[in-house]
Amino acid sequence: MTTRFGVNYVPSQDWMFQWMAVEADAVRRDFEAVAGLGLDHVRLFPLWPVLQPNRTLIRRRALDDVRLVVDLAGEFGLDASVDVIQGHMSGFDFVPAWLVNWHAGNMFTDEQAVRAQAALVGAVYEAVRDAPNFTGLTLGNEVNQFQPPNPAAMPADSEQIGHWLRSLLAGAKDPDPRHVITHSENDHLWYRDGHPFLPTHASRLGDVTTVHSWIFNGTGQRYGGLSDRATWHAEWMAELSRAFATDPERPVWVQEVGAPALNLTPEEMPEFCRRTVESVLTTRHLHGITWWCSHDVSRDLGDYKDLEYSLGLLDVNNQVKPVGRAYAEAVAQARATAPVAPVRREAVVIEVDEHHVPLSRASLAPGGAVVEAWYELRAAGHFPAVVTSADSPQVLAARGIESLVRPSVTV
Repeated sequence: MTTRFGVNYVPSQDWMFQWMAVEADAVRRDFEAVAGLGLDHVRLFPLWPVLQPNRTLIRRRALDDVRLVVDLAGEFGLDASVDVIQGHMSGFDFVPAWLVNWHAGNMFTDEQAVRAQAALVGAVYEAVRDAPNFTGLTLGNEVNQFQPPNPAAMPADSEQIGHWLRSLLAGAKDPDPRHVITHSENDHLWYRDGHPFLPTHASRLGDVTTVHSWIFNGTGQRYGGLSDRATWHAEWMAELSRAFATDPERPVWVQEVGAPALNLTPEEMPEFCRRTVESVLTTRHLHGITWWCSHDVSRDLGDYKDLEYSLGLLDVNNQVKPVGRAYAEAVAQARATAPVAPVRREAVVIEVDEHHVPLSRASLAPGGAVVEAWYELRAAGHFPAVVTSADSPQVLAARGIESLVRPSVTV
């Protein structure tokens, strides 16, 4: 498998509000700058209320704009994937009016709403499926953030979440096998006990597993932003996701990873980027790395958390930042050397119940017994895998696992 290297596209002009009235020349300037970094793909985020402002209205103009932006990426040799349900973006929720206040509904459990979202997935797919540079859909960006503690949460249980995921994944009718149809969640799915989105959802539904690695989740605070444990965090999440996959060769996409100012100084960000990419490349069957994000958020826009303003590889004037140069250099190095991921013969065990739910997801989070055991092995020069207590000897053998480490976990 050839690893892909790309970026999550945040427009330099008007942030995601650009989707309200796409300005082709502004997008062209952005994509020219992205292509100049030597990247091969962008991930796009049209806003849900712009696409589907009414439950039974999917705007043709909005679909045409999605196709336009995919085509503009192609002008610069960039492939494009599209997220559909936005959903949650950079600390803001974008939910259409037909699901809020006087019309309050639940996107996960109201069957009319589920069918409407599946129809939107299908409509977006049909709008772009024949674009030669289109690579696939993600259902939406971290939609699991619409669970508690979101103040406007739409609660659901794990069975309902599974139904929602399967319904939307099936919305892309007769998908081209070259296209990846998947979904994404933040690390609450992996680290929060009781969260209705489950590791098995991430690792068994859709064509690839996606992980979103952010060290502001306590990793940077506990260990330091430039610590080995911080720069190994994305690798850890990729390996963690493999523990719950039924296919040992299932691809993993590090769909989001970035260098947050909450944990890193501007001077530290390039080194964090280089070491993170190097670490992730040790995981096998890696679909790709997609950095967050292409451009800074303009300081003219108010009310974002401060770290959101400085996550770009490029500034709002399309000038390459030091972290952008570091990512470009890391990508060029990876392509030139084509590093071979090691076989992981030692594994840390996660104890799971009869439904393959971890008995303690907190043990997987920063400071937890399982992740600490994995980090200790990594620090000793090993490349540990992660498995579950449900794995049979045959499954372990198929993965090449020869020895197990069982951390003591308090439930």
